[in-house]
Amino acid sequence: MSIQEKFGSKVRYYRLFRKYSQEDLALISGLHRTYISELERGQRNITLENINKLSKSLNIRIMDLFDFEM
Repeated sequence: MSIQEKFGSKVRYYRLFRKYSQEDLALISGLHRTYISELERGQRNITLENINKLSKSLNIRIMDLFDFEM
């Protein structure tokens, strides 16, 4: 599994934990829904700025998105 796929899986895990749809997360974070979808499938590289937006939108620490041991 690539780093993009691992990261996308973490985003999806926390999104579902919060009971957000991809559209909900897109609206809260200011990112596009298709961007969220591609990110969760490991098809996007993400910037630090967007990592920060996602962590704030999901109410988690940035480092939680990189804890691949779960």
